[in-house]
Amino acid sequence: MIEILVDAIELRSPPSVAPDTPIGDAAKRLRRPGVHALPVLEDNTVVGIVTESDIVALVAETDEQPAVRAIVSTPPATISPTATIHDAAETMRANGVKQLPVIDDDTYHGLLLADTLELYLSRHTLDIEWEGEPLRTDGAQSQSVTAGD
Repeated sequence: MIEILVDAIELRSPPSVAPDTPIGDAAKRLRRPGVHALPVLEDNTVVGIVTESDIVALVAETDEQPAVRAIVSTPPATISPTATIHDAAETMRANGVKQLPVIDDDTYHGLLLADTLELYLSRHTLDIEWEGEPLRTDGAQSQSVTAGD
């Protein structure tokens, strides 16, 4: 099998935000086409990631508009540019995420998306299961949800 390294495939360079960025500003950046997650940088170091679902959860749970630091997923799962795409897929699956900041020596290089890996890997390799809190609001038990369902 041919091993493809992360640095051989296209990375996204979405806008980043600082931990003190207002949620409303982060939401506006997430509305841009193709932007599904924002790396949170502090002193040019990735300290977390904010996704569309983080903001949807906030809006569903409260009327407050805190800074990004209130909802940032930290520490973020990351990947090295010298890792294989199979390693990246496994890191995504193990952490239940669909994007990974690519970091080398504390330097942020871009965002690797599960959608990008689809071009190189089988669908089975990219199945990412959500095992967090239930996604239902009717009180019924939720089942695991697989990406693509």
